[in-house]
Amino acid sequence: MRKGLLLFILFLCCDSAFAFEFNFSNPFKPGYKAQEIKYQYNVLKQDAKYNRDHKILNMHPSGYMTVDEYEKRSEYKDKSTLDYSIPKIDRGADFKYVPQPLYKIVKYNDPPGGVELSLGKKLYSQRQINAQGIVSPDYSKLVYPAVYYYSDSGSVATDLFVIPLTGNDSNLNKILSANVAKRDRDPILSTDKRISDYAAFRSLTPVDFSSDGTKLLVKEKIGSGEDGIWQTNIYVYDFTTGTDYDLSVVRDAISYFWKEYMHLNLVEKMWDIVPLGFDANSSNKVIVKAYAYTGKRPVYLGAWSIDSKGGRSQLVSFEKNYIPPISSNGYKVVKDGVEEYQTVIQEEKNLKAQDKIKEKQLKAQEKEEIKKINDEYKYVLKNLNADFKDEYKDNKKLQTFAGSTEGTELEEAYKQYQKDQLQKDIEKTQKKIDKQQKKIDMLDEKIQKETEETKELFKQIYGEPESQSLNEYEDPQYEDSEDIEY
Repeated sequence: MRKGLLLFILFLCCDSAFAFEFNFSNPFKPGYKAQEIKYQYNVLKQDAKYNRDHKILNMHPSGYMTVDEYEKRSEYKDKSTLDYSIPKIDRGADFKYVPQPLYKIVKYNDPPGGVELSLGKKLYSQRQINAQGIVSPDYSKLVYPAVYYYSDSGSVATDLFVIPLTGNDSNLNKILSANVAKRDRDPILSTDKRISDYAAFRSLTPVDFSSDGTKLLVKEKIGSGEDGIWQTNIYVYDFTTGTDYDLSVVRDAISYFWKEYMHLNLVEKMWDIVPLGFDANSSNKVIVKAYAYTGKRPVYLGAWSIDSKGGRSQLVSFEKNYIPPISSNGYKVVKDGVEEYQTVIQEEKNLKAQDKIKEKQLKAQEKEEIKKINDEYKYVLKNLNADFKDEYKDNKKLQTFAGSTEGTELEEAYKQYQKDQLQKDIEKTQKKIDKQQKKIDMLDEKIQKETEETKELFKQIYGEPESQSLNEYEDPQYEDSEDIEY
């Protein structure tokens, strides 16, 4: 008997040693579900911690991100639907004196017809430049030419774009802050962009706005990069209708006049027109001057007018010294000297003081943001702990039932346990509510007591207030109630 007992103990020891060596675990034993609950709890807790750390790190983006975040940011977005914010680069408080340019607003078309598109080596190196823009009389929009250079054919083409000027800033700051990112999607005027003509030159230059700002006069110069300008065409764009009108018919009128009445065929000569702007006496007329380049000095061919929609053309004057009345309506920004040395030094002192204040505010905001993130993490962790305890407790109770009952009895017992547990939770929550309500009632009583003490103190200092009572049916506004008709 004793020998059999010793063999049985030896068998148990070997079995336990075998299980320990190979780390054997039975997935069907009662503790398996508890391990699964604990594992899920640890995973959720690690996720909450990762989200907390990720938010804190992303307060100052470092460029590191997950694959999902990268793919989300890499999705295609229509540029026309995006809201652009132009970054403002602030100068540091420790900058040294460098002459800072000042700007001012001046008339664009002054003198009339003197605005020309200036293209330099920058166009041929960058392949695209944005030329000088013109601002409407009401400062609501800026129109500028975008010039393109095609190296394969050596040709030049141009688009004319509009940038809306919005905001409540000063007119100068609105113009200086205008950016191509906020321009309208489609150009209002475009030249031919064929690259089959070698060294072809096509440019658009705004001449001026009309006095009411609804029309824009534009000149197109066509020529060759090898032998110069061939001819100038003029257009008027109407912003109210979104329509452009070709006014080049004035060239035909000038050519016809000189051939019929002066017996000079301009087709055989080199000649061109110079658009000056809108007539000061009529915003529906455009004034141009014509010149023939047949010798050392240009030959004056007269001043001509044409309707803004390309209608009637007529001769204005043949006098060389005649100055037609031209309205100058558009604006542009030019440099107006530099800031004084003392101004920049004082600005440096002001910026240093502002930087200290901003640094303190930034640290306080960052600290507050981290506190919010940590509070949110603690709240999530608290809920996870509560859920884990409830689930672990329910599983433990279920295992207890499983050891004593089976089948439908197990299911009924577990349902009854859940009902009892829910009732306990409700009672526990109600106790918390009652406790908080008791605190609120105590606080209300304290406030009421202090209010009564304050009133009593006022009575002792100022005495009893005099009360004025009125009869229930008397109105102090009317002395003779019999005269009132109802």
